[in-house]
Amino acid sequence: MQQTEQTETADNGGAQYLISLKNVTKRFPGVLALDNCQIDLLPGEVHALMGENGAGKSTLMKILSGVYQRDAGEILVDGRAVEIDGPRAAQALGIGIIHQELNLMNHLSAAQNIYIGREPRGRFGVFLDEAQLNRQAAQIFARMRLNLDPRTLIGELTVAKQQMVEIAKALSFDSRVLIMDEPTAALNNTEIDELFRIIRELQAQGVGIIYISHKMDELRRISNRVTVMRDGKYIATVPTESTPMDTIINMMVGRQLDSARPVNANTGANEVVLDVRGLTRGHAVRDVSFQLRKGEILGFAGLMGAGRTEVARAIFGADPIDAGEIYVHGDKAMIKSPADAVAHGIGYLSEDRKHFGLATGLDVKTNIAMSSMHRFLNKGMFLDDAAIRDTAQHYVRQLSIKTPSIDQPARLLSGGNQQKIVIAKWLLRDCDILFFDEPTRGIDIGAKSEIYKLLNALAEQGKAIVMISSELPEVLRMSHRVLIMCEGRITGELSAADATQEKIMQLATQRESDLAVTH
Repeated sequence: MQQTEQTETADNGGAQYLISLKNVTKRFPGVLALDNCQIDLLPGEVHALMGENGAGKSTLMKILSGVYQRDAGEILVDGRAVEIDGPRAAQALGIGIIHQELNLMNHLSAAQNIYIGREPRGRFGVFLDEAQLNRQAAQIFARMRLNLDPRTLIGELTVAKQQMVEIAKALSFDSRVLIMDEPTAALNNTEIDELFRIIRELQAQGVGIIYISHKMDELRRISNRVTVMRDGKYIATVPTESTPMDTIINMMVGRQLDSARPVNANTGANEVVLDVRGLTRGHAVRDVSFQLRKGEILGFAGLMGAGRTEVARAIFGADPIDAGEIYVHGDKAMIKSPADAVAHGIGYLSEDRKHFGLATGLDVKTNIAMSSMHRFLNKGMFLDDAAIRDTAQHYVRQLSIKTPSIDQPARLLSGGNQQKIVIAKWLLRDCDILFFDEPTRGIDIGAKSEIYKLLNALAEQGKAIVMISSELPEVLRMSHRVLIMCEGRITGELSAADATQEKIMQLATQRESDLAVTH
């Protein structure tokens, strides 16, 4: 790490920026990833970094955290130009990053994870000083006002608490700048409140935070300023409080978004295509019954752990059931495996698309054709590559999948485009019943709008859709009906006309003991 003597005092009312990136450019082979981008951060500020997938947010932050080196531009820390030639150099400058995918070891304690590779040693520098290790971790937790025993194994903690340990690890390097990438993606509302409390504690101590999120409702709650990027370019920096959300969205996407809602308001007279009766699997799914109709989008709402995903996995044959019956188009279906479900025209788009929906190391065309390879066999032996390519091109056009080519590895595409590839895979199978589990998790607002339009188009074609979502505005926007779950049970059903966030939350917290009282 080299540091020059150049100094800059920011024009921000006399306060000096913790960090400032100016005219940063980054090229990869055949791609201009960043084109003269900028962002700055004040002490005690939460500065939101917004943009669609592929806008360049992560690339810019990887340059700041030393993962990538810029091709042009400046990085200033406390007004002095620096070279950040690796992650250790960033840490030495007080810059820490908390990734969306946590980097912790479940078999070690919270304290051991925080100081991995930097453990305090006792006499002669040989043996680990466990007591000192735990004291140091406890001091950081006290600074965060976090009630957590440093000896607790990471594997025993919730995702939210694990994230707090990641923050503590960053603070253990005396970080004055924290980069948080989608920190609330896997948190429920209570856990988000706790995270925001921690962020405000850090703000009060002068820590500056760059906050990357696709959740627009979080901006008003937590950020002071917003910097918007689009297509690798800097668009603007605006104060959060005085800037309408519509303005920020328009800057992000460069176009007016369609407020897509279901076209057919009444699907109650349509054919019942899926009839689930008394579905039970341990305590996760308890006596669940519902019907799904042709052309309907049926929303499943509930808090994390309510059992929504478990219902979908049981119907799809991914998990065995203890009791219950499933009828498809009026006929009883024996579904013991995902192959059985697919044979009955049921498709399932997992919330974890990278592990269960995509082969990220394979290209776009192979991922699209993967579940229907039998269709592309000549004489039952040889793959018809031309037919695979034609089919893949068709779905790339139909779903507006943004990719340089159908030979592009799926891992290099944005989250929204990866989601469209999974959808294409199930459309190719011509499934009549589709389960979408958190269909817009981790994708930007522009891609969300496209997914919404696609869901509506599928419903218009007569597809029956179950949409599981933790975002209540999404459930209210897209559903013809809403089923609400709590502790493995369905606790209520609301029509689109009657559904409100307040009613859904009331039913989502209606435990079995409450049901016994009200009946």
